[in-house]
Amino acid sequence: MQEVHINHFAVWVCALLNLGVGGLWYSPLLFGKSWMKEAEMTEEKLKQGNPALSMAVAFLLSVIISYNLAFFIGDPDVDWKMGLLYGFLTGFGWVSMGLAIVAKFEARSLKYIFINGGFLTVYFSLIGLILGAWR
Repeated sequence: MQEVHINHFAVWVCALLNLGVGGLWYSPLLFGKSWMKEAEMTEEKLKQGNPALSMAVAFLLSVIISYNLAFFIGDPDVDWKMGLLYGFLTGFGWVSMGLAIVAKFEARSLKYIFINGGFLTVYFSLIGLILGAWR
């Protein structure tokens, strides 16, 4: 088996990046209002939730996601360009397409798929870039 190179600090930074990029992506500045409409989310529903718990769970899952991608691109020859490509292919080809399948069976709109799939593609591309560059 080939040696796998993982920068554990980079993995944790990538996990935090999920919260930062997600916060911006789903803010009123970008797609927040459209996402709320397409996800049938209301301010009342948001207030019923537990934001601290949601953020903690999102961070924990992002750590798992980041480690998973780090293992996939752990080859010492992977640089930032290959990391970006692998992250994009993972985010777009696997994650967003899987989301699209589920969303269509849930009768979600194409706009919903583009908003959420776009976020996942951008996020995976960024973490691929970071993990590839930050050896």
